[in-house]
Amino acid sequence: MFAVGKFTKTRKSIIEFGCMLLDNGLIVGTWGNLSARVDGTDYIAITPSGRNYRSLESEDIVVVDLEGTIISGDLKPSSEMALHLAIYKSRPDINAVIHTHSVFASACAVARQAIPPIVEDVVQLVGGTVKVAEYALNGSNQLAQNAVTALGENNAVLLANHGVVGCGTNLNEAKVACELVEKAAQIYIYANQLPGGAKVLADDDVAVMHDYYLKYYRQS
Repeated sequence: MFAVGKFTKTRKSIIEFGCMLLDNGLIVGTWGNLSARVDGTDYIAITPSGRNYRSLESEDIVVVDLEGTIISGDLKPSSEMALHLAIYKSRPDINAVIHTHSVFASACAVARQAIPPIVEDVVQLVGGTVKVAEYALNGSNQLAQNAVTALGENNAVLLANHGVVGCGTNLNEAKVACELVEKAAQIYIYANQLPGGAKVLADDDVAVMHDYYLKYYRQS
């Protein structure tokens, strides 16, 4: 069993990034959730359910194993814990998951409209088309599985009638993924109001740009 102090760094980082999401308008109130792998363990640190990030103390962040058993913490973990754990189980390369309800990405999710690869920076970090996971009730195992399926090898996915999930090798990359998807959604909606609409990048170009990011541009 690890000492509670082992989790402190990850817990503090989650609170820090949660406050950033509030500052950037990606979430409102107590909605949205964040998690990250705890370095050197098989555990996940995740935000508690129904708590404002600005009021959280380090010990309020719940630490669970990959089956959802609470290792440390007295509060209930996020109601979307199943979603987070399913992503970690399916993607060993992912070390952080952030779920937001940003306006333009949520608009695409409500319309059940995938965001095609139209902006280079989004393509580099996120991958190709940001797909929409089939609708299921929030917090359900079905939603978790739908999200994993739609996510594939990309770093972001829309949840139908819900919001967006961004993933990364660390919390900063997951946050940037959410920010880029929100920007791409806004551009996509605006561009389609102009003559000719949004033009999609070629598959080969998308593959080259994403591969370059993964191999040369990304900071570990």
